[in-house]
Amino acid sequence: MTFGKLYLIPVPLGNDSLHTIPEYAIQIAHRLDIFIVEKVRTARRFLSASKTPIVIDTMQFFELNKRTAPEEIKHFLKPCQEGKDVGLMTEAGCPGVADPGALVVQKAHQLGIEVIPLVGPSSILLAVMASGMNGQQFTFNGYLPIKTPERIKALKRLEQLALKHNQTQVFIETPYRNNALFQDILKHLSASTLLGVACDLTLESQYIKTASVEQWKQLKTPDLHKRPVVFLLYKSAFNKRR
Repeated sequence: MTFGKLYLIPVPLGNDSLHTIPEYAIQIAHRLDIFIVEKVRTARRFLSASKTPIVIDTMQFFELNKRTAPEEIKHFLKPCQEGKDVGLMTEAGCPGVADPGALVVQKAHQLGIEVIPLVGPSSILLAVMASGMNGQQFTFNGYLPIKTPERIKALKRLEQLALKHNQTQVFIETPYRNNALFQDILKHLSASTLLGVACDLTLESQYIKTASVEQWKQLKTPDLHKRPVVFLLYKSAFNKRR
């Protein structure tokens, strides 16, 4: 029997941004009735908003999160092994990037299932694009440590890596800790280090700005509390001298 395919389906980064999903990706999603998702409620909302022709209550959803046991993932992909196409969706943006869906993709490769990524919004790439920092060399570092001393140490290490390797350092934080992280950056990093803040990407409330730490201190502090934010640091030999 021929295996089905695993489609990596992008979803909007927030409410009222369905227009950021390419039509071809929506058309493929509308052909599917089996999905592996981070949250069933979010997946159902996206499919309903995009007007899927399939009755949602007849669909099959497998929920993937940090509590999912590794052995369950193979079970999620059993429909593919039976010849059915399956869609993989994250909570927001592109599946498999800063997302537990990467484990599903890894298992699909091991099982010989064809993986097809679809174009859609990635907050990480959008932030790098809009930052004006080095887009040829950048590293996504995920979440920084929760405790303040470790977080400050991590920030200083990223600052030095940016300078040493001429590399943009990208990271995120749990939304309710955004403001504390922002203040730690201003307090503990060099005045010439560039800080990029990309908030609410693709939404009407979108806020994007890159400035030096010194310049940020002169600006009105943006309220980043409980908003999805991507932070970027860059420190080249050029801006070190400024």
